[in-house]
Amino acid sequence: MLWSFIIGLVAGWLANIAVRGGGYGIIANMLVGVVGALLGSWVAQMFSYDGLSAWGVVISSAVGAIVLLLFVAIVTKWTKNGDD
Repeated sequence: MLWSFIIGLVAGWLANIAVRGGGYGIIANMLVGVVGALLGSWVAQMFSYDGLSAWGVVISSAVGAIVLLLFVAIVTKWTKNGDD
């Protein structure tokens, strides 16, 4: 769980760098990264029959954070374009 939190913070920070001011800001991006990492780790553990190794937690957390950050970016862009 701690690894998921740390990976989520790092993923959110990297996303903030990638969008260069186009996102919600560093704090919000880091929070979305943490939520995504926790979800990714949780989903991966649901499909594992004897638990994940440390690397499995890191990988699933990173993937979850990236997927959720991309999802939020797509939905945000879609809703902004839909208002016009």
